[in-house]
Amino acid sequence: MSFPQILEVAIGLILVYYILGAIVSTITQAVTETFETRGAALEKYLKKIAGDRFIDLTDMPQIKSLKPIRYKNWFSVFVADTMPKRVEKIPASTLVDAFFDMAGLTAKKDLSGEELIELVDGLPESEGKQAMLSWIRQGVTNIEDIRKRTNDYFCGILDQAAATFKANARSFVLILSIGLTLFFGTDTIQLVRDLWTNAELRAIATAQAGVVVQQGGTQADLTSLLEDLSAFTVKIGWWQGQNFPQNATAAEWISFSFFKIVGLGLTAVAVSQGSSFWYDLLKRLSGRSSAPKSTADEAKG
Repeated sequence: MSFPQILEVAIGLILVYYILGAIVSTITQAVTETFETRGAALEKYLKKIAGDRFIDLTDMPQIKSLKPIRYKNWFSVFVADTMPKRVEKIPASTLVDAFFDMAGLTAKKDLSGEELIELVDGLPESEGKQAMLSWIRQGVTNIEDIRKRTNDYFCGILDQAAATFKANARSFVLILSIGLTLFFGTDTIQLVRDLWTNAELRAIATAQAGVVVQQGGTQADLTSLLEDLSAFTVKIGWWQGQNFPQNATAAEWISFSFFKIVGLGLTAVAVSQGSSFWYDLLKRLSGRSSAPKSTADEAKG
């Protein structure tokens, strides 16, 4: 057992995690943009602020200009047919300005508590309306003070929207990682064994890792990623490349099944960490693996 061999096995393992993670990231990005999941999460919280008038809120010029422009559908890429999609991110200050415009508070300066209540009471039922009414009834009648409280309130709402999107995305990534792992049958335990016993496979892994690091971790298309996987004997189809025991006893099958489940589980958990996580680690290990070689070359020189 040698440290360079252990390092090469680790690099090969991490490289496979990176490639699978890149596939997951590519699919996740496509699904997120197609179904506008980030915008849908934000829209859910805008309804809390503006109630039935959340559409009027998003149609305010300062928010409407934030809507991302993307292809209308998957086929639109061939005809460059684009359209504004759901707004995904709104600065809190911009949201406050839009809400005050919608509520008719922007041009108001000196209003009594009763006048403010009457004005705000005209808004549709929502948490935002109730929050403002509560502040006014507590004696906060200065427009600038209301604006500051509204800004703080909206900051919290936007943070909740972002957290909701991240939680939903995380769940999707985990499910997709499990599905991809089962589809390819990528068993971490078996992969470690293959890398440990196959010097050629370790050399391929080290070389490919160097290419990935030099490219800055840029994600290639799915075809290229699948080709990279094939270099590590990872084939499409769970049954591909699986070392099923022949003429095994019940105990041997139980042992095989246990380690197979553990190996697949380890892969799924690792892939769900994301390609950027594994790229950063790959970059560090690749630098360490190349250091001894460069030192030896300098000594020869």
